[in-house]
Amino acid sequence: MATIYDVALRAGVSPKTVSRVLNGDAPVKGHTREAVETAIAELGFVPSSAARMMRSNKSGLIGLITGAITTAGDHNRPSGLPDLIIVQGIQQSLTRSGMTLMIADTGGQTDSVPALVNTFLRHRVEGLIYVAEYHQEVALPPIPADTPIVLANCFSRANIPAILPDDRRGMHDLTARLITAGHRRIAYLTLFDRLDATRLRTIGYRDALAEAGISFDPKLVESCELHAPEGETQLLYDAVDRMLRLPEPPTVFCCGNDKMALKLYGILRSRGLRVPDEVSVAGYDNYRIIAETLYPPLTTVELPYAAIGARAAQRLLALISGEVREDSGPQLIAGPVHWRNSVTERLAQHPLKLVREE
Repeated sequence: MATIYDVALRAGVSPKTVSRVLNGDAPVKGHTREAVETAIAELGFVPSSAARMMRSNKSGLIGLITGAITTAGDHNRPSGLPDLIIVQGIQQSLTRSGMTLMIADTGGQTDSVPALVNTFLRHRVEGLIYVAEYHQEVALPPIPADTPIVLANCFSRANIPAILPDDRRGMHDLTARLITAGHRRIAYLTLFDRLDATRLRTIGYRDALAEAGISFDPKLVESCELHAPEGETQLLYDAVDRMLRLPEPPTVFCCGNDKMALKLYGILRSRGLRVPDEVSVAGYDNYRIIAETLYPPLTTVELPYAAIGARAAQRLLALISGEVREDSGPQLIAGPVHWRNSVTERLAQHPLKLVREE
């Protein structure tokens, strides 16, 4: 294998001149550069990336810690769309930057994170990204001040830069759109109560009602998610049954995610109710495999996972390059409402139709 000394001998220059050509860290005359490049091509010389890394103190590596690989097929965990989509968004942005992404999976064990961080630091990564499976608070081990880190789909009290879905705005925009379509009795079947996403979306839901002068009715909001999926359908059925028996039943059901909406379609049809002619349904996630294949297609809110990943990568690259950012707090990414045929337009001035089991 040719060395830098072989190139220098073939080109008739010093090894230091060859190094200058390779690294571009000092001016070299045109004819000299041409002679060195010709010698490199003739000898098939491949520069040592390790040596360049030691000189420049830059590895070109980004470390990413995630549980996406382990939990992608685990339906018992409170995740929305697989966080692999976030990882894909990160990869696409970093590829264009010339950085190389190194991925480590937690195996579903959060106590493995400190060891993974140390492994990445030993490989001299230029930055770290931590991806969570759902919107949540995380606690990470101390990270050296000279190693920038960005959180994706999660946040920390340590004031680490984070990219989060704007859950409050997403549910607000969906509710406001339903109100514009003439709905006044809007039910909300939520995910786990303890989730930050549920808390924020409920605030957004109530904000939209208040803006329209509609009183909040606690009978129209209920958690319908369990750790054991086999019990969720019954829980959902019971909630829907109670709401449809109210003196003024809802004209539309908003679901915590599209998977819940899929179950709701079956429940409503088992009761002889037509979607959307007799009752409307909306979801959350824009899980297109569900939303676009259901009949009728599902109105839902985009959970912008790919954008979260891309923004996390961009923010980390800005930190690595030394760009100064005044906003050290979380950056919120909103997704649009995808309006499809599962929601019917109602004339606001007409009385609402009571929906009951036949």
